[in-house]
Amino acid sequence: MHPSQPEAWQCVLICWGTKYGAADINRLVKRVADQNRSVARFVLVSDRSHVGLDPRVEHTELPDVYRKSEFMTGGCQAKLGMFKSGVLKPDMPAIYIDLDTVILGPIEQAFQFRKDDKSIVMFQSAVLPFSGLARMIYRLTKGKHYARGNSSFIVFHPKHCTMISDEFLKIYDAGAFLQFRPTLADERFISWVAQEHMIALPKHFAVKFPTEFMLHHWLLTCAKSCLPWVRKRRDKLTVVTLCGVEIKPENLINLKVGATISDPKGRVLVWTDFALGSMRQKIIAYYADKTKADGQ
Repeated sequence: MHPSQPEAWQCVLICWGTKYGAADINRLVKRVADQNRSVARFVLVSDRSHVGLDPRVEHTELPDVYRKSEFMTGGCQAKLGMFKSGVLKPDMPAIYIDLDTVILGPIEQAFQFRKDDKSIVMFQSAVLPFSGLARMIYRLTKGKHYARGNSSFIVFHPKHCTMISDEFLKIYDAGAFLQFRPTLADERFISWVAQEHMIALPKHFAVKFPTEFMLHHWLLTCAKSCLPWVRKRRDKLTVVTLCGVEIKPENLINLKVGATISDPKGRVLVWTDFALGSMRQKIIAYYADKTKADGQ
């Protein structure tokens, strides 16, 4: 039986470098604050201060040990810094959100997807789903094969997750960084070290934009959008993460109606209401402030 929704929880954001600024952080904070009654605090884990930050946001230093340039590249291992003991309050459950994520409703319902406080809920990524089968394969192969997730949105309890950081730093200090495949990316490592407690976010609640709205031919992309049960599910989505450089907000909001773009995996986006349903207008509305800031 899953635990009930907590009376209070903390929303965690991470930002290093200069790609994102206060406006990106504030937009997400406002949306979460407006739509969730039980969010008690906002924590920004960062390597620098941000002028104009929403006063509700508490700034927490990214631990020095995670400020290595090799942790701030495509593997995003610096993100594991939020699991280090002392970074977050250990007595309050948490939801971590990537800054390029669109929030369309109350996200605190995601706590109900857990089995217990040790559960870690995140996007399913690889073909092998988080499941009893995956856990059995993980045990039989002694961790060589495991189900992997995507860390754009994570539901967890800090009290039970400090071992993620501890184990990663132990492997790094032993000189096995990048030689041990799970350390290639933060999400790989989380999935590997906590495989026994991993749970996938349901697709009626959250999706990765490229996976949900982009297929390998524009006809397939449009055909999927014609399915009535797909359109119905999409209309009710609460979380949509815009992972993938080609579909970052600054690119999406500048597209002309009817434009098509492809990602490195060959998946095609068709920028029309027919292909995307209500999601195109929702994304435009969500980033309306960015559009105005760019003088459009």
